[in-house]
Amino acid sequence: MESVRDNNTERIRQQCAEKGLLLHDLQLRQLEEYADLLESKNKTLNLVSRKEKAPLLIRHIFHSLLIGLYHRFKPGEKVLDIGTGGGLPGIPLAIAFPETSFLLIDATGKKINACREMIQRIGLKNVHAKKERAEELKGVAFHTVLSRQVAPLRNLCRYAEKLLLPGGSLICLKGGYLEKEIEEALDRAKKNNGFPADVSLLPIDHFDACFENKYIVIANS
Repeated sequence: MESVRDNNTERIRQQCAEKGLLLHDLQLRQLEEYADLLESKNKTLNLVSRKEKAPLLIRHIFHSLLIGLYHRFKPGEKVLDIGTGGGLPGIPLAIAFPETSFLLIDATGKKINACREMIQRIGLKNVHAKKERAEELKGVAFHTVLSRQVAPLRNLCRYAEKLLLPGGSLICLKGGYLEKEIEEALDRAKKNNGFPADVSLLPIDHFDACFENKYIVIANS
């Protein structure tokens, strides 16, 4: 069983390296530790789906890291993860980009408490978790907003519009047929002369079969 995880970890290292994201041994150990903690907590909390057959390290951790292959987070960049649940995609990306600042928010206190405990156990200093709704967040602004399947793109764009710095981006992990969602988001922006100016849809099924019909969606100012 251990060798299967080792193989998955090595896959993550290699596929990230092929795209220019180099993960050192400590980061890979932290990703494994997070996967273990997430799996353990998921037995009592509904943090991630239990139905999918692919290993958690691939279907959730690597899935989150894929954002970093298309958006290289910079030192000092401020990032917000909306509806983080069990810390996805924020915690894996915080591990991969230790000089970037991440704030994870979720409306469910038990999930945020779980995130805080996992962050502390792993020893991460660049990521914080807060019980908050996106529409209630005030007095802060971010270079990038992230989300993983928590709401229609139109709604996410509405939240992000008020939270992004000029030139910022919303990056989502989504699945299914998204053409209508994208069209609605762009129509809303056009009517309100607002966000986003354009949307890119990037398939990720070539990384693993479990990502079939799943995409990275990037909405830009």
